[in-house]
Amino acid sequence: MCQNLTIDSERTGSLMTNFADRRRMMVDNQVRPSDVTKYPIIEALLSVERENFVPQALREAAYLGENLAFSKDRVLLEPRTLAKMLDALDITADELVLDLGAGMGYSSAVIAQMAQAVIAVEEDETLARDAETLLAETGVVNAVVETGPIAAGAPQHGPYDVITVEGAVEVVPQAIIDQLKDGGRMAAIFADGNLGTVRIGLKVNGQMNWRFSFNASAPVLAGFEREEAFSL
Repeated sequence: MCQNLTIDSERTGSLMTNFADRRRMMVDNQVRPSDVTKYPIIEALLSVERENFVPQALREAAYLGENLAFSKDRVLLEPRTLAKMLDALDITADELVLDLGAGMGYSSAVIAQMAQAVIAVEEDETLARDAETLLAETGVVNAVVETGPIAAGAPQHGPYDVITVEGAVEVVPQAIIDQLKDGGRMAAIFADGNLGTVRIGLKVNGQMNWRFSFNASAPVLAGFEREEAFSL
């Protein structure tokens, strides 16, 4: 009995070390080569245990350089994409961030290490419950999970300094733009067929001004689709 407990303990310790090694490799092989070197981002990516924020079946794949699918149209963004978005946004410690499509909370846990507070919006009730539990268990005290349509955001907590979208968009609903402060920034993957580009938007005098940042892809989130034009 005692021997079995010792073996289990050693195996658990080995797995923990293995994941820590994978986290370092993720940063060294995927993030730094993508010109992301800001200390707050690197520190957050090294400290947040990504493997805990994915379904059990995906734990072994948590550090691969690709999107991990929660469902047909929902993914955890690949580390490079998230890191480069955060690098472009340059979040500071006095800012309030709206994290749309937070999934099981990984992106919110990372952002929480840089921002004053994070409001995570997730419409899948199971994912939202998981996010709330995992954020609490990992000691993230400055993130709140709101369950509801991603495209509706969380206006009750805004306006926001920064908005991140953890998935692709064809259009950004006006309801989301309205929740961003004037002078605030937003990052989103704009889908164009099978291709996608990350754009960083700056809100000036109520209008969004978008600039290209880098290429990336993800499924389009519900509520962010372009309306089909009606024709006879």
